[in-house]
Amino acid sequence: MNKALDSDVISVKDLLQKPKLTIPVYQRPYKWTEQHVSQLFEDIDLHKNKKAYRLGTLVFHRDKGGEGQGEERLNIVDGQQRTLTLTLAVLAIIETRLEASEDHKNRVIQRTDLKKSLIELKKCLAEFIANTHFDSDISQRNLHQNYLVIKRHVSRSEFTEDHIELLLNKCQVVTFTLTDVSEAFQFFDSQNARGRDLEPHDLLKAFHLREFSEVENHLKAQSVSHWEDLKTKALADLFGKYLYRIRQWTRGNSARYFSKDDVPLFKGVSLDKVEQYPYIKAMRMAHHFVDDYNQQYQRKVDGHKMDFPFHLDQILINGRRFFEMATHYDTQINQVVKAEHGDAKTLFHGDSGSQKLTDQAHKILTKLNDYPNKRRTGDQYVRSMFDCLLVYYIDKFGYVEISRAIEKIFIWAYRLRITQQVVQLASMDNYVLNNNWFVRLKESTQSTDFLNLPLALMSDTDNQNNKRAGNAAKDDLVILFKGMNYYE
Repeated sequence: MNKALDSDVISVKDLLQKPKLTIPVYQRPYKWTEQHVSQLFEDIDLHKNKKAYRLGTLVFHRDKGGEGQGEERLNIVDGQQRTLTLTLAVLAIIETRLEASEDHKNRVIQRTDLKKSLIELKKCLAEFIANTHFDSDISQRNLHQNYLVIKRHVSRSEFTEDHIELLLNKCQVVTFTLTDVSEAFQFFDSQNARGRDLEPHDLLKAFHLREFSEVENHLKAQSVSHWEDLKTKALADLFGKYLYRIRQWTRGNSARYFSKDDVPLFKGVSLDKVEQYPYIKAMRMAHHFVDDYNQQYQRKVDGHKMDFPFHLDQILINGRRFFEMATHYDTQINQVVKAEHGDAKTLFHGDSGSQKLTDQAHKILTKLNDYPNKRRTGDQYVRSMFDCLLVYYIDKFGYVEISRAIEKIFIWAYRLRITQQVVQLASMDNYVLNNNWFVRLKESTQSTDFLNLPLALMSDTDNQNNKRAGNAAKDDLVILFKGMNYYE
C-alpha cells in the first residue's frame, strides 16, 4: 500500500469545514434511521462532560481530478452515513438555535464562540449541500425524516449549549486520507475486516466496558474474565441462539438473526447516570444490596455469596452487571444443555436441590438426542425452540415440576416438526409468533399457569412430515406423541 497516507484526529467542526468534501456517486444510499439518530444523541448526552468522545473512523480519497475532470475533491470512501447525520445535526442547530423564531428566543445560543462557529459552518455546509445530489428515493426519504427527528432533539430545552459544545468541538473522528482510489478502498476493507468483521457481541463488549461506573473501574478485569475465556463461536451462540431469541420472543418480536442492528436490545441503564425514575428503584436496591451483602465480614466466615437476581426478560444494568449476566446465563444454559444430553441418571440441579426426571421426561430427552433426523436443519430449528423455552421456564420457575415442563414444551415445539414437511428459519420464527408460549410464560405468575395451558390433539391429517402411507407409525416423534395421548 502507498505509504503516502495522511491520518488525523479532528473535531466534527473541522470535519464539516473541510473544503470540497464530496459524496461520490458510487456510494450506497443513506440508510441511517431514527434509531441511529436517537442513539447518537443519547451518546452525546451521556458524554457531554467528557474532554473528548470518538465517533469512529472516516476514509477519504483525495481526488485531484485531471485534465477536463474539474477541481480537486475530497471523496468520502467510508463514513458517509455518519458525516451526513452530523451535517443534519449542525444544520438543525443553526435553524433552531442560531436563527430561532420570536417564539423561541429563549433558546437562542448565548455563547459568542458557538455563534461564530455555527456561522462559519453555515457557509461550509451550504457549499457541501450545493455539490451533493441524492438520486435515491431511500436517501431522500431518510434524510428528510432524520432531519425532522434531529430538529426535535436540538429544539428541546434539555439540549443545552454544553451539548452543542460537545458535538462541535469534543466529538472527534479519526480520518485517513489516500490519493489513490483503489488503495483507499483497500484500506477501507482492511479497516472493516481486520481478519473478521466485528460481531454484535464485540460491539456490546465495547459499549459495556465504556459504561463501567468510575468507582467500579478496578473491577473490569475480574468482571470480563469469563467473557475473555469464551471463544467467539461460544459468545455468538450464547447471544444469537439463546439470549437474543428469548428476549425478542418474550416481547412478541421476530428473532431470526442477531445482527448489529439488534445490539440495543442488550443495552440498558447506567445506574450512576440515569434519572431517579420510579422503575429504577428496585434495580438500585438489588444492585447495592447484593454488593453490600457480599462485602460483609460474615461472608468470610460462612462463605456464602449472593448472585444478582438476573432474569432473561428484565431491563439490563449496563457495565459490570452486563458481564455478570453473560457469565450467569452461559453457565446456566450450559448446565441445562448438559442435563438434556445426559444419561438415565441425569439430574437437574437447582437452588432447591437436585430433581430427577420422570420416566416420560427422560424418554423425551433421550429420543431427541438420538432419533435419526435430529441433525436435519429443520429439526435443529425446532430443537432451538424447545431449548429456549425450557431455559426460559427454568429462569423463571427454577426446577419446579421440571418433568412436566419438559413434556409440555416438547409437545408445543415438536408439533411444528410433525405438521411441516420443510422447516426453515422463518417457519420456526413464525410458529413462535403465532403460538407464542414465551409470552404466555412471561405472563404466568405460578408454574401451573403455564403447565396447564391446553394443547390440541394431532392426527394423520395434520402430519405433513410423514406424508407417505405407513411412515407416521414408524416416526419416533409421532410415537412419543401417541404415548402421551396427543396424537389420535
